[in-house]
Amino acid sequence: MGRYGVRTWLLAGLTCVLLALTILIVPESDAPPAAASPADPQVSATVGSQPTGAKLPPGFTGVSLEYSALHLYTGRDPRAVNPVLIALLRNLVAPGGSPVLRIGGNSADRTWWPIRGMIPPGGVSYRLTEGWMRTTQALAAALGARMILDLNLAAGRPGLAATEARTLLSGVGRRYIDEFEIGNEPDVYSLFPWYRDRRGRVVFARGSSWGLSQYLAQFARWRAALPHFPLAGPAFAELTWLSGLGRFIAAEPGLRLLTLHRYPLRACLSNPADPGYPTIPALLSDGSSAGLAQQVAPYVASAHQKGLGFRLDELNSASCSGKPGVSDTFASALWMLDTLFNLASAGVDGVNVHSLPGAAYELFTFSHPATGWQAFVHPEYYALLMFGQAFPAGAQLLPTSVNPNGPVKVWATRGQDFRTRVVVINKDPANSYSVQLQISGLTGPASLTWLQAPNVSATSGVTLGGQSFGSATSTGNLGSMQTQSIQPVLGNYTIQMPPGSAVLLTQ
Repeated sequence: MGRYGVRTWLLAGLTCVLLALTILIVPESDAPPAAASPADPQVSATVGSQPTGAKLPPGFTGVSLEYSALHLYTGRDPRAVNPVLIALLRNLVAPGGSPVLRIGGNSADRTWWPIRGMIPPGGVSYRLTEGWMRTTQALAAALGARMILDLNLAAGRPGLAATEARTLLSGVGRRYIDEFEIGNEPDVYSLFPWYRDRRGRVVFARGSSWGLSQYLAQFARWRAALPHFPLAGPAFAELTWLSGLGRFIAAEPGLRLLTLHRYPLRACLSNPADPGYPTIPALLSDGSSAGLAQQVAPYVASAHQKGLGFRLDELNSASCSGKPGVSDTFASALWMLDTLFNLASAGVDGVNVHSLPGAAYELFTFSHPATGWQAFVHPEYYALLMFGQAFPAGAQLLPTSVNPNGPVKVWATRGQDFRTRVVVINKDPANSYSVQLQISGLTGPASLTWLQAPNVSATSGVTLGGQSFGSATSTGNLGSMQTQSIQPVLGNYTIQMPPGSAVLLTQ
């Protein structure tokens, strides 16, 4: 080979090397590269073409708030309800949709509408007012909300609950209330104190003989005393009483919605050796997501067989207000995203993510300086946004398979717009994975939207599509998201998943 031939050969080789390097260059955005690294473990995933299961109901993802803390989110002026809160709640539904808002929690059994001549029971510490009614009605009207409102069962006075219900119907408005839920977690009334009296003695809402039969009888008494209106229940915290679910459904003709509350971990525990002790590895384990969905699946089926809806109207990472360093981290976002898909796969009709000011699992923290309302948006909320993009109302799940099974989860949906959306979640906090994704019927270019944070322990710095609410948002709007284009090679989309990350692939 001559001198010029050698030069031509070298130039050609150099061009090939440069071209190969160009393919691996990360685009000028914060999105991880779509190209795979040979050093990463390989995961193969396939997505089928035939939708399975029911269409996702509108308002699947909602929020649960406390009676006594609602004004901390809304403010007290019904003419100027917190606009950032309104925007953040609207983000969870499609344009024109109606968010499902549940108001209850522990405060439900400590709340009443004052009755002339009646001294409130010892455990009642929060009084509803005309101002509360006007502000809540203004919030509901601004959102077009559908509300589930808890009534007081712990006080042991059906007349108190009936007065409360009538006042809510007139004060908030029938058009905004879907159901009344009687009591909050009555299955633990005899296990956890209701209040302490003036001498410091612990008082329980019910005595040691309290059981399922007594609860069923009291629910019937409350239902008979209440205005005729659709009911929700039983709002149990545990699964132990659900063996009597058939009796409960048969005895309650006014029941429209079966409700449960679930937290996979318990922040009240102090022993790290306890299986429910909250840690990031425990939260990211399959038991906290797929396991939670498997627990409720039989009761979902029972409700649907009787023509009832089923909703987890109180859900979050750890009970007892969550665990700092776990519930407020990016790990909670990855857990929430995977859990919502698992619950939808189990047939659950909706969830309400509980948020409480000061709790470690709070979705958003508000301040109200002279310049106007501002919010810090916590990591978990970003997962709710991604889920809404990936699984819009009316969409159905597509079958997926992943090999090998492990921390990489793959979910796919087909929307009413006939678009295919695939979510890949890497719940491994330390390792990247190269995911080879084969999607039946999809051979053209697609776009990637990344959900990221510095690491799974991060409590800030979360981005969705390259956008962040930052340390404070005065609008509640995330902004235009960035996407990354990806092309299939030999029928496969290859995505390199960094540790602790998620991505949405859209056709």
